Amino acid sequence: MSFTRTLRAVGGAVVAGALLFGAAPTALADEIRDAQWPLKAFDAESVWKESTGKGVTVAVIDEPIYGNHPDLKGNVLPGKSFVDGGPGDQESTKDHGTAMASLIAGHGHGGGKSDGVMGLAPDAKILPVGTPEFGAGAEDTDLGDWIKYAVDQGASVINMSIEVPSLSDADKEALTYARQKDVLVVVGAGNDGMTDLGPLASFPGVVAVGAVEKTGAIWSKSNAGSQMMLSAPGVQITSASAARSDYPYRRADGTSDSTAYVSAAAALLRSKFPDLTAGQIANRLVKTAALPKGKENLQLPDPHYGYGVIRPYSALTKDIAPGSKNGPLKTPKADPTADAGGSTAGASGGDEASEQEDSGLGTGAIVGIVAGIFAVVVVIAIVIVVARKKNGRNGPPPGGPGGYGGPGAPGFPQQPGPYQQQPGAYQQQPGAQGFPPAPPTQPPGQ
Repeated sequence: MSFTRTLRAVGGAVVAGALLFGAAPTALADEIRDAQWPLKAFDAESVWKESTGKGVTVAVIDEPIYGNHPDLKGNVLPGKSFVDGGPGDQESTKDHGTAMASLIAGHGHGGGKSDGVMGLAPDAKILPVGTPEFGAGAEDTDLGDWIKYAVDQGASVINMSIEVPSLSDADKEALTYARQKDVLVVVGAGNDGMTDLGPLASFPGVVAVGAVEKTGAIWSKSNAGSQMMLSAPGVQITSASAARSDYPYRRADGTSDSTAYVSAAAALLRSKFPDLTAGQIANRLVKTAALPKGKENLQLPDPHYGYGVIRPYSALTKDIAPGSKNGPLKTPKADPTADAGGSTAGASGGDEASEQEDSGLGTGAIVGIVAGIFAVVVVIAIVIVVARKKNGRNGPPPGGPGGYGGPGAPGFPQQPGPYQQQPGAYQQQPGAQGFPPAPPTQPPGQ
């Protein structure tokens, strides 16, 4: 693998006025927290009564993290930088990794922690796995090393808001290793507006995440594909920055941010339900996901939304059977046609899949069995069609009251927010656009 790309776009528009949610948002102490619209949409206050992610380690495979940021201090482990071999918590100029960490486990600061950025899982620990920035090259290491390090250091969730051009056999083996070790791997779909998730997001067993706007509509630049599993907020997202000492916050669009929110939701669940497997955690997220108004009848999984937008409160509180250990996660399976070296191209369906064995039956017996199975399948298909017509929805039920979040949550708004989306550029830019109100901003790249 020759390089890695972070999945975000700098937001080009300054937001003015109140955010529209269809219900009055809870008053928050400072403008940064007030700008964190996903917390209101998720009804984070209710979520935190159920879980704060305590006891869970989330590995952030990204640029190194600024562990001394006031909203992160104490929640970031030393980790490792694969850039220089030192700790991964000492970044002071590149801000993407810091931003992702803050969306997952930011704890704010000041009286009552009411200032600054709050993550969705504020008591989780972040394991920084520092990687080279976009375009800097990664010839001396590879994705497989990063993943194995995260697994061996005890992470139970891995956040990868990155994109790679290809997967080596070693990368695939590491992803399979993570599945074997019961680690949930969450990956961004990408920001190119393509109908292709790329090799990492489409690898069997990972949770691919798309980005949505405040209205619940899919972000126009979010990649799509049949392997999409979930979606989450990814437009006009406020997060922490390591690149600006005068005003250490940023605002951006991208599937990076939506991926971080899904990783945080997974951390909440792994904290509250420590006995559930990674697949069963994914199952709770899938079965409580919801589609925005007007999209309820989409065939699921939808290539843009997957099974829908995550609803952390419902995932934490709904009565959901654990299900199989693999849940909706496919298990990587060696391709029998691949060259020697273990290239992983296919996938099995977890507990429901098994290898066929030679039964020794004659051709006539086999034909009879097949005919009987076909008849049963036809009956089942008829029952499913009738049931779907009654339900008016395909795929898993949305689960729980409260629409987008939990009790009292604003749900999907009736109209878009008061800004015009301007996604800006995809490349890393040290500067960030301003916040309302904020000190004077610098143009991108400054």
